Amino acid sequence: MDVPQRTTRGSAGVRDIFGRLALIAAAALTLAGCDSNTAREIRVVGSSTVYPFTTAVAETFVNQGGGRKAPVVESIGSGAGLKRFCDGVGWEYPDIANASRRIKKSEYALCQKNGVGEIMEVQIGVDGVALAEANNGPKLTLTKKDVYLALAASPNGKPNTARTWRDVNPALPALPIQVMGPPATSGTRDALVELVMEPGCAAADPQAKALKASKDTAPYDSRCKRIRDDGPYIDKGENDNLIVQGLAANPNALGVFGYSYLEENIDRLHGVPIDGIAPSYASIADGSYPGARPLFLYVKKRHLRAVPGLSDFLALYASMWAPKGKLTQRGLIAAPDALRAHSAQVVAQRIALDPAGLH
Repeated sequence: MDVPQRTTRGSAGVRDIFGRLALIAAAALTLAGCDSNTAREIRVVGSSTVYPFTTAVAETFVNQGGGRKAPVVESIGSGAGLKRFCDGVGWEYPDIANASRRIKKSEYALCQKNGVGEIMEVQIGVDGVALAEANNGPKLTLTKKDVYLALAASPNGKPNTARTWRDVNPALPALPIQVMGPPATSGTRDALVELVMEPGCAAADPQAKALKASKDTAPYDSRCKRIRDDGPYIDKGENDNLIVQGLAANPNALGVFGYSYLEENIDRLHGVPIDGIAPSYASIADGSYPGARPLFLYVKKRHLRAVPGLSDFLALYASMWAPKGKLTQRGLIAAPDALRAHSAQVVAQRIALDPAGLH
């Protein structure tokens, strides 16, 4: 079975257009030419937060029998996963991207540039970006402003010199700021910035509102969205279990990860309240916890016709995300009834994402 190769952009616009058309045609022939005897397994890449839920569905999928190949699920972060997902269509590319944030307009554009075509957006549930510490830790209680002043690279437009929590807020202990979290490719880190740091910036920096409204977004991004890289924020990669282990070894540190990892380790960790609200199933489900966020799957519609079992895999996913379902037993927080019904409709009717609302 031939695998389509991506064409190289030429200097002429006509060559570029025909190159993309050739890519699409080759990919279509490849997908159409594969049958169930030669087909590969389902391939999923992306978010470390969504990873355990997709893995649980994959296990159930294989255990249903019928000689199904085990899906391959890779935890490489939402950003890296969506990039690989959007690299092309065909047998060598992933079928699904796990994401702990919504796909960006630029990422969707990359998918279209590379001939991916229509994409399905499926919200599988809700999660929270949890700040956590060891049960024998200092029992910190933080505000969004505290988190911003501790982790921003340039709070209020100046290099961050805070080294202890007391430097951030006199009411906090004089303990070193040590926050273990995911890398820049992670949707969890994106959500930390969007849901906690940006509101914290608005509370701390009187210029934030005007900078955000400016056509030149660079000053706002520098002051409100960039995380410091001088030591207090510790990049632990895409393996959230390493953060859990790090908290056990260092009780004075904080960790940032999806709520499911906190719930799995509740015997040795607890959530840090933000603005007086601790991360919990109830506070995330009702949206009162500041770090609440949706979780997604992105699916290539053209792969549904060619990858054996992919439609069944998605239908199985939809059957497992209800309250008290198998995925909530793994730590997923069920989406509200209307959202679950919409997601089930997207899966059943193969409804494509409308990119008009993307940012």
